[in-house]
Amino acid sequence: MNKLKSEYLFFKQQEPNMRTLLMTNMLYALVLPVVEIFIGAYIMRNTSDPISVAFYQLFMYVGIVFTSCLNGYLLRIVNVKTLYAAGILVSGLSMYAMMTIKSLGFMELGIAGFSMGAAAGFFWTNRYLLTLNNTTDDNRNYFFGLESFFFSIASISVPLIIGAFLSQIDGVSVLGIAFDVNLAYQVVTMAVIGLTILATIVLWRGKFVNPIEKDFIYFRFTLLWRKMLVLSSLKGMVQGFLVTAPAILIMKLVGNEGSLGLIQGLSGALTAVLVYILGRVAQPKDRLKIFTAGLLLFFIGTLFNGVLFSAVGVIVFVLCKVLFQPLFDLAYFPIMMKTIDTVSKIEGRNKYAYILSHEFGLFLGRASGLILFIFLAYGVSQDFALKYALIIVAALQLISYPLAKNIIKQTNMIDENEKN
Repeated sequence: MNKLKSEYLFFKQQEPNMRTLLMTNMLYALVLPVVEIFIGAYIMRNTSDPISVAFYQLFMYVGIVFTSCLNGYLLRIVNVKTLYAAGILVSGLSMYAMMTIKSLGFMELGIAGFSMGAAAGFFWTNRYLLTLNNTTDDNRNYFFGLESFFFSIASISVPLIIGAFLSQIDGVSVLGIAFDVNLAYQVVTMAVIGLTILATIVLWRGKFVNPIEKDFIYFRFTLLWRKMLVLSSLKGMVQGFLVTAPAILIMKLVGNEGSLGLIQGLSGALTAVLVYILGRVAQPKDRLKIFTAGLLLFFIGTLFNGVLFSAVGVIVFVLCKVLFQPLFDLAYFPIMMKTIDTVSKIEGRNKYAYILSHEFGLFLGRASGLILFIFLAYGVSQDFALKYALIIVAALQLISYPLAKNIIKQTNMIDENEKN
């Protein structure tokens, strides 16, 4: 109890805006597993087609890029927390709209994916901007460690609860209402909307300011930022599969949403404690080690999935994936934000310019990864794509290690020169 009290007191010592952001993101952590996991499972259940899941995801990423550009213009006239709140709220409403569609053809999937991506674009770009402006390089490990801790806790509890609810409610009559799985998904989505409203109320307590510099579209950047864009593309290439692959593989090889929730939940337990401890004690100099551990874990997981391609292989892959994601992000986001701090000073530009170009880098990687999957699925077979597309992108992402090492070295050198 004394340890918990000391951690709470440490949290209270942080700046008010930083605490507000963390509390908002902690609430949204309860929403994210639904967005990341169960939408893919919902599409698989209603189409039995992995390509449909990939198609939905591709249009979602198009929506992210579109609203990331639109967000830059809106920041000139609308407060950043209003735009962030809009992204949080619209994500829940978009999810509900998709769950009420009776037929999931490619047209409906494209519209639903774009709408969800539009919400995500407002959410992620403003989240990056607020985090950049309300944290420093010294406390970002703690920020992302605590945030990842709650995301990991959510990845344990939310999939278990929702998976159990979806698997048990089918065919049950409650208050005269005969539930099927699709109706149960709509109930889940209503709960998500309630959480997004609560997160928005918490966010409103913060006092956030918009960028002073209004220009945000540039096409030429310093070499250091171009390296960061390559790193973002490598991250994006894997990111597309982090959302689609677990749902497809588990629904195909393991079982139903109950199995999906159980596997996700159990594999998140160790991660929750690990990332909080790392975020609390790790120094900026430790980021490359954490980054490398995440890369190797994901690559090992894809090898197990590709070689075994069975329930056991999928379970090992999901375990590695759940460990990989917070470890990787715990190192990646502080590296990205320190690089933005550095290059924005060098070039004298609005930090949002780099957030926007970073989204384009992510999109290039995401689209490449999903197009690779669709190409292999159509050109060879769906099983071949599920086996080897993951291994290919995980192997390519290993290039991130020397690239991240070089970026860290260069930003540190620039900081040292400024101090001297």
